[in-house]
Amino acid sequence: MDTEAALQAIKSSGIVAGMRGAFPPDVALRVAEVLMNEGINVFEMMMNSDEPIAAMQALKAEYGAEACVGMGTVLNVESAHRVLDAGADFVVSPAFQADVVTAVMDRGVLMGPGAATPSEAVAAWGLGAPLIKLFPIGALGVDYFTAIFGPLKHMTFMCNGAINDQNAREFIRAGAVACGMGAWLVGDGTWSKPQLRSRARILVNAVASGRQ
Repeated sequence: MDTEAALQAIKSSGIVAGMRGAFPPDVALRVAEVLMNEGINVFEMMMNSDEPIAAMQALKAEYGAEACVGMGTVLNVESAHRVLDAGADFVVSPAFQADVVTAVMDRGVLMGPGAATPSEAVAAWGLGAPLIKLFPIGALGVDYFTAIFGPLKHMTFMCNGAINDQNAREFIRAGAVACGMGAWLVGDGTWSKPQLRSRARILVNAVASGRQ
């Protein structure tokens, strides 16, 4: 999946489901099945988790072009090349590292570097990153995002970190194209399908409300 296709998938979904921790391939597939049925088809595995590359590849093999599956918590160039070689549709990071941004973009894959300040966002955008991951924006609040977004509306932002259904709605309403959701949406790997289904429906409705 090229940069534009992955970016459009994220924009269309408005939700990136992140799985950190105990989400090996079998668990990731069980979670993804529920979320796919509820209309969430963008998934971020994370490098500091159980078998993240194998889980990413399992989702890609199961859903093909129906899902957009990438890798997060990519903190160095070596890791970036590993996940790109494994077929990641996109790469995101909690931090802005110019060498990682360049390495991913040189491979024609969507890179969403992390930023917490206007200076970091401008620097990442200046390198050509088409998506900026504001992190940990949930802890900083919607007012902080609104203050950043005001002079930077030419940029494309995804909001991550301490996101729930309530602030996801407000971040989308304030101008974010998507929100990255982890534990609030998918739990710790032990949640039942009904639990996952309930959270997914709440979140899909919240994002839809924020877009109205």
